[in-house]
Amino acid sequence: MIVRFHVDPSDVMQQGNYDYRVSYEGEDLFEDTGLGNIEACIIAATEGLGQDALAAEVAYKGIISGTYPLASLALMSAQIAEHALQTAMAIEEVMR
Repeated sequence: MIVRFHVDPSDVMQQGNYDYRVSYEGEDLFEDTGLGNIEACIIAATEGLGQDALAAEVAYKGIISGTYPLASLALMSAQIAEHALQTAMAIEEVMR
């Protein structure tokens, strides 16, 4: 199964506070709040997955930046977090 990681800032006024939830086919599986950065959300979400998950789509602020095998999520979480942030920023810039 391919799950989706939804990562969002917890509070726009307070930097460095992020929430995530993991869903499969629109159904929420688990979530957590108050993590320090996007990478921490990706790591926590990956660690919470069961053995049925093969990969995850990563979405930051509702914008999907990519689909990654679990091994990549574990080994390259910093790069994936940076890519998610850059993708969201690029899309937001175009929409202004």
